[in-house]
Amino acid sequence: MNTQTSSKGSVSIEAFQGRLRLRLPRQIYGGKQKYLTLGLDDSPENRKLAEAKAKQIEADIACERFDPTLAKYRPQTHLTLVKPIEEPQTALTLAPLWEKYTEYRRPHIAETTLKLNYAKITNHIQKLPFKEIDDAIAIRDHLLQHNSAYTAKRVITQLNAACEWACQSSLITTNPFKGMAGKIKAVSGRDREDIDPFTPAERDAIIEAFSQHPTYRHYTPFVRFLFMTGCRTSEAVGLQWKHINDNCTLITFSEAVVCVSSHKIRKDTKNHKPRKFPCNVPLQDLLRSIKPEKYDPSALVFPSLTGKEINAHTFNAMCWKGSKVRGKYQEGIVSRLVSEGKVERYRPQYNTRHTFITQCIEAGISPVQIAKWVGNSPEIVMTHYAGTLATVQVPQF
Repeated sequence: MNTQTSSKGSVSIEAFQGRLRLRLPRQIYGGKQKYLTLGLDDSPENRKLAEAKAKQIEADIACERFDPTLAKYRPQTHLTLVKPIEEPQTALTLAPLWEKYTEYRRPHIAETTLKLNYAKITNHIQKLPFKEIDDAIAIRDHLLQHNSAYTAKRVITQLNAACEWACQSSLITTNPFKGMAGKIKAVSGRDREDIDPFTPAERDAIIEAFSQHPTYRHYTPFVRFLFMTGCRTSEAVGLQWKHINDNCTLITFSEAVVCVSSHKIRKDTKNHKPRKFPCNVPLQDLLRSIKPEKYDPSALVFPSLTGKEINAHTFNAMCWKGSKVRGKYQEGIVSRLVSEGKVERYRPQYNTRHTFITQCIEAGISPVQIAKWVGNSPEIVMTHYAGTLATVQVPQF
């Protein structure tokens, strides 16, 4: 970005994506940076026009007649393309644009996506000190400074999508976020963490510890099931007896329950495709041991202590890891096993899924078959879990 510098407190001229704009003094907006887009190409002739406009604004500031709405200074020839001069159009800022885009996307996305992913973007936008769409570079820098590169990239990706839609809808003329996310090098949280499965001994120690706990032994079948199937936690939470055939030899994973703002939402699976999971003998025995003689098909297979859907966040915080209760720390089962030396290091509950997939790979099961069982693609299985193949012995020929 080419900037024509000026003294402190004055108006400076910038070229942003080949177009001229004026950078206004921060002090007139309480320390916030504001710009006036001129809609002019960066050329010597247009630079002179920009200089004249900058001097006009500086004079108005000095004489205390500055118009903070900037309507007085916007190029009239540009405004007549949208509305008559006597009714200038208010520039669309980032937050209203994102709100319009969210409403447009609402019928096309899941409720959980709206309440989780889109809500996170809304929160990031609300925290930004920059509100104008043309502040794209400052927004990117602020996000990178206050968040991980992965989070910043996700936010920029969504803002780019919103601006692309706004351009197609004639709400704005250019998308300043275009191509920006691709230049941010980042890996996801799951990629940053090495796949770190529990060993068979650690798995057995965790299951045994749950079975011996005076309160949380209720969740022993739930924990065993997670280790034995590698399913997502939300899928186990949402599992109902109607999803398991009569003799407990086959499970259909078709629904999941997620918690959003303390509200549990039942939805389809993450990849929106039901899948069949064949039960081996130990899993059949587990399911038969907890299946009531008379049951409601819509009843939960793994209810909470109160008989409702398990809150995965609470389970992980209270039972698995540990948390403060009324100001006093209550140690979780896995954290206690770490301190006792029965588990080498702490790993979150989701690593039960990693454990199952890794053990399948080590057993020589093809990635295609594993992917069908756990609801991933073979490429994902190989990309994230192939490193465990180093533990398999090379066969003798």
